[in-house]
Amino acid sequence: MSENGTLSSVWDTKIQQFHGGQDWKQLDNFIEDFSVTTNALGTPKNALEASREAVSDFENHQEPAKTSLAQFLWPDDYSKHKDRLLLGNGASELIDLVIRSAPSGPWKPGPWDTQYKEYQRSAEANGRNALRSQDGTRATLLCIVNPCNPTGDYFNVGELKQWIIDNVKDGGVVIVDESMQPWLSSEFRSDSLTSQHEFLASIYLENDISVYVIHSWTKIWSCAGLRLGSVVCPTAKHCDALKKIQVPWSVNTPALAFLDAVVKDHKYMERTWEVTTKWRAEIINRLTVLSKAIVEFRNDEKLAWTFHGKNFLSWVWIDMKTVEIAKEAVTKAKIAGVPVRSGNPGYNRPTFVRVAVRELSKVDSLIQAWITLGIR
Repeated sequence: MSENGTLSSVWDTKIQQFHGGQDWKQLDNFIEDFSVTTNALGTPKNALEASREAVSDFENHQEPAKTSLAQFLWPDDYSKHKDRLLLGNGASELIDLVIRSAPSGPWKPGPWDTQYKEYQRSAEANGRNALRSQDGTRATLLCIVNPCNPTGDYFNVGELKQWIIDNVKDGGVVIVDESMQPWLSSEFRSDSLTSQHEFLASIYLENDISVYVIHSWTKIWSCAGLRLGSVVCPTAKHCDALKKIQVPWSVNTPALAFLDAVVKDHKYMERTWEVTTKWRAEIINRLTVLSKAIVEFRNDEKLAWTFHGKNFLSWVWIDMKTVEIAKEAVTKAKIAGVPVRSGNPGYNRPTFVRVAVRELSKVDSLIQAWITLGIR
């Protein structure tokens, strides 16, 4: 067992990139999983039922699910852009497809302190050298997670376009991961790169720069086990090129049925935008009380926790300032049946802990587990 309590049988860290979200399976007293950034509302019931019914359907066609997702992304002109959309077996499959198809050369992550590691894993597996995120050198391949998981940083669409212009070589490829972007608000589409049709077309025609926008839909709709992702390609031709190297029928029938139903559940999205920001603010308030207790007990203002991330996001990235307290927090949360995500494995940020936004009655259990944290 590793230092953060994850069984070695779950991840072979010699050959696999560590990923959270497994601890709850080993808990006899499980209450709530605070280690994953899925929607606090849980899985939409109607979509889940559609997925269950589809188990007996042995046909496998991306339609009508792909058209339904296109309508979700582009309500007013989906027919113009549908051919640029490709579904995949989770975002990971699509990340690997795009990176394998990109021209050879170095890659660069987004400018954040750290980000979701699947891009690094895929780039290294394909023999690419990495540039530092703050390196001014233009890269052949850019990979930015926006909003950034886990740090919570976010570029608005204007800042994002400028960062792309400043950091990619002509003839290069850009992957923008917007998996957490739909949490922004009901106006998320207007601040998404998927809405920037003229920019995407011009940067391709004038500079031969191909920009792909990837979504993992398993977080916003809390359906991680279904493996459901999509990529918006620069052109339909780019989409066809990815299909040629994609495993056929990679998206299963239950996932397609789920997608077709869930994009029509407008009340679920409205409720998500309504409660996530409120619950996140209240969680930070409660955690701030715990932080103040540690500061007072140890008489050290430097130990005050800092909370990172935009207010609309489904998690809080917490710097607990010491490795000791962060490790204690992970251990106590797991013992109490409310696992959180350590920032050490995977992200190499040993003083950080990531806590998912959850319904406030479940947060009570986490606060109780941490009530004596750092005080002894």
